[in-house]
Amino acid sequence: MKNRREFLIKSALGATGFALTPAWLKGAPAIIKSLNKPDSNFNGVQIGCITYSFRSMQDQSLEANIQYIKDSGISAVEMMGEPVEYFAGMPVPGFNRMRAFQLGAKQRRGEELTDSENAELTDIRQQLEAYGKVVAEWRSKTDLKKFETAAKMFKDAGIEVYAFKPNAFGANHSDAEVAYGMKAAKILGASHVTLEHPSDDAQTLRLGKLGEVNKMKVGYHGHEQQTFTFWDTALSQSNSNGLNFDTGHYIAAGHTDMMELIQKQHSKIWSMHIKDRQTPANGKGNLPWGTGDTPLGDVLRMMRDKKYKFPATIELEYQVPEGSDAVKEVQKCLEFCRKALS
Repeated sequence: MKNRREFLIKSALGATGFALTPAWLKGAPAIIKSLNKPDSNFNGVQIGCITYSFRSMQDQSLEANIQYIKDSGISAVEMMGEPVEYFAGMPVPGFNRMRAFQLGAKQRRGEELTDSENAELTDIRQQLEAYGKVVAEWRSKTDLKKFETAAKMFKDAGIEVYAFKPNAFGANHSDAEVAYGMKAAKILGASHVTLEHPSDDAQTLRLGKLGEVNKMKVGYHGHEQQTFTFWDTALSQSNSNGLNFDTGHYIAAGHTDMMELIQKQHSKIWSMHIKDRQTPANGKGNLPWGTGDTPLGDVLRMMRDKKYKFPATIELEYQVPEGSDAVKEVQKCLEFCRKALS
């Protein structure tokens, strides 16, 4: 009798139609559609993150990364290549690629490597070269259908992929590999691909032209080599070329004209990394947000007030505290952004 009574009540509600439905409930389909989906757009400013932020998490699968993004409250992302490409079937290396990134980053910071670290880096780079040939062969034959599946996974999770960063855009990569990376990005829904600025005018010209052919924008990321005119040559070479600017590295380089740079180049900034670093006088450290020298609040409010449309990308680079994890720290960074934009 109880089940029958519930059935009759539901049927009666359906038969009476929307006319008798309370105003707040008329929006229920939209509410239900967005249920359990993140939203990190605050007053018109899209806050995203780069999945490099989750590099310390144990599970690096695509499924795990999507869950990290959702758990962080992030609704838009700059996606590193590996989780998606491994999902699509790319061969997994038999060595620690992250170790190569760590040692390379140490070199870029001007820190001297020990003899054992130099030997380790040389060995890994040799393995990387051989692995690159295996990957190039796989990319030349892979079916991009798997990227369509990945795109649906992001969509179902309520996450927009606005940038894709596979390791496919170096001078050592063929035009076919570059085109592969751009096609994969387009399938994922990205408006642009990103890479470290190659400091090679011939390469930025090449990538810009390939971007035009493949209808994909190219955002060049900078570290402490960034200057006010750092991107000028690349911008003059192609309309596809733009900035993947980094606020924290710019401050650590000792520059004081960041706000002016953003205002000048806002129409060519495809996306912008945000982190809190110190000036050279204070040690250049990567610190929890609000404790460094990067004027993140001012930058975010300028984006809001001037209605800039490029996303601001959280990049977690400070040390994750004991007892915490990358997801919890990205949540803190997101909360900083929300408060700054409220």
